[in-house]
Amino acid sequence: MFSWRLWLYASRTFWCLLPFLISPIGVAAETYDQCEQQFAPRSGQPGKDVMWVATIDQLVTAMLRAAHVTNKDRVIDLGSGDGKIPIAAAKQFGATALGIEYNPELVQLAQCYARVEQLTDKVQFEQGDIFTTDFSSATVVTLYLGPSINLRLRPKLLSMRPGTRIVSNAFDMAEWQPDQLIEADVGNTRAFLWIVPARVEGEWKFTEVGGKESFTVRLQQRFQRLESSPATDSRVAVQGGRLVGNRMEMVVSGLEKHPTTLTGEVSGDRILVAMTKGTAIRRYVGVQL
Repeated sequence: MFSWRLWLYASRTFWCLLPFLISPIGVAAETYDQCEQQFAPRSGQPGKDVMWVATIDQLVTAMLRAAHVTNKDRVIDLGSGDGKIPIAAAKQFGATALGIEYNPELVQLAQCYARVEQLTDKVQFEQGDIFTTDFSSATVVTLYLGPSINLRLRPKLLSMRPGTRIVSNAFDMAEWQPDQLIEADVGNTRAFLWIVPARVEGEWKFTEVGGKESFTVRLQQRFQRLESSPATDSRVAVQGGRLVGNRMEMVVSGLEKHPTTLTGEVSGDRILVAMTKGTAIRRYVGVQL
């Protein structure tokens, strides 16, 4: 015989248990304290290559702001620890973010924090080795590692797309001078910003657009700096210059009576530059020889 009382009891039991039934591992944590019941890192905790030390919140914001992070960016944090930087990139700036961390317990903690912040659609964390993991999809790379680790990573960072922003907490890249020094308004904290430069080293022939003039120069590049180089065609020589991603400024002698500044950008396998003299603008297209 059908029992309405038994049916009502079973129905109530089902709805009470539903959150547990649909959750893959129980109920998601609702607070940071609940996340830390399973694992709570301590400052100075040793890791694979470096010890774990949390980045100060104010510096996290300053780093991401200096990198001009927006909702169009993909931020990848190398050695992401408890996930503070990727979570801040998504929460404060709307970016998508990935944290790469070797310690699986820190990965689980960061994932828990992301669930608390309801950011799992924008932030992911994965266990991995930063020296073997592919992070080339990043438009912004953040790190808090150490001087020797930074130098090991430097060739890989320099090979990334021109314009990629690299931000390092506390530690520099030796002779690769930063494009900006970042300081937070708390304690003795600082970070460094680099913008990956285009690679232009070599001999280039520049031809005036709509004109007949052309000249050949040898570009010698030292990270984002163009260094002085002798004239290739005995007429025009490079005195220096600078690259900011694909944007380029080059000072040459020989085109005019005085040294001349050419500004423009690297576009694929060409360099497009212009020289302004009064109201007149002369444009040149450079191809590598």
